[in-house]
Amino acid sequence: MSENAAGAVIVISSHVVRGSVGNRAAVFALETLGHPVWAMPTIVLPWHPGHGRSTRLTFAETDFDAAIDDLIRAPWIGEVKAVLSGYFGNAAQARSVARLIGALRQNNPELLYVCDPVMGDLGGLYVPEATAEAIRDHLIPLASLATPNRYELAWLSGAALEDNNTIMEAALALGPSRMLVTSAVPMMAGGTGNLYLSGRHALLAEHRVVENPPNGLGDLLAAVFLSRLLSGLEDEKALQLATASVFEVLARAVKRGSNELMLASDASSLSTPMAMVQMRRLLHPAQRRKK
Repeated sequence: MSENAAGAVIVISSHVVRGSVGNRAAVFALETLGHPVWAMPTIVLPWHPGHGRSTRLTFAETDFDAAIDDLIRAPWIGEVKAVLSGYFGNAAQARSVARLIGALRQNNPELLYVCDPVMGDLGGLYVPEATAEAIRDHLIPLASLATPNRYELAWLSGAALEDNNTIMEAALALGPSRMLVTSAVPMMAGGTGNLYLSGRHALLAEHRVVENPPNGLGDLLAAVFLSRLLSGLEDEKALQLATASVFEVLARAVKRGSNELMLASDASSLSTPMAMVQMRRLLHPAQRRKK
């Protein structure tokens, strides 16, 4: 894939020294798939907090905002075709990125912005509520595509999401024209699913559950799915390939007994995944209301 065809992607998320989460996962995936990447950290950690306490390196809000100004004024900003945001260190960073998206769209209305609202899981929020609110209020409305897990979507929408119908209704109500929801309700026994909803499609990509997964799966899925969309694939094929890639990387890491995704060893899984994924077409809420 040539640089002009691929387009550069700005990735804004956490950076770990050891591991494959946040920017480490997203940047590797996008570069492996042929995209020049501008990588901007929101915080720096020696490792994922799930491995134990470590020193959290942060940026002053004014410094982060000034770096955003630099990106807006960069002479190469015309290279950028997409932005992917993930974990934020504070609410001010989310507001700064909203300003970046607005400035980029003045020059390129077709800019693809993927908001991965990294804020919580089954146990609730793991970022301050002010940060979650900033993502909800300033970034979700700008997103071309949002990629929450089911529990993040439940917080964003203020609704209990016990089945895929309520997930789809919440996704439609939230605003982005496209939504990819991980940890959706599976239809196959022993499975888990990624539910994708757009104005035309309601798709569920399922694979078997892998116990004790390493962190970074959401970061990886958002990046790979973004790449597949940028390459011009239809939504269904993009979802199938992205889900297969993440499942394959996950299964191989767990088989090796690794506590991190092993992206360098499994780069072929990103470009040419072989894992089987069950694809289902669901009844779109708009079709259901017509009946």
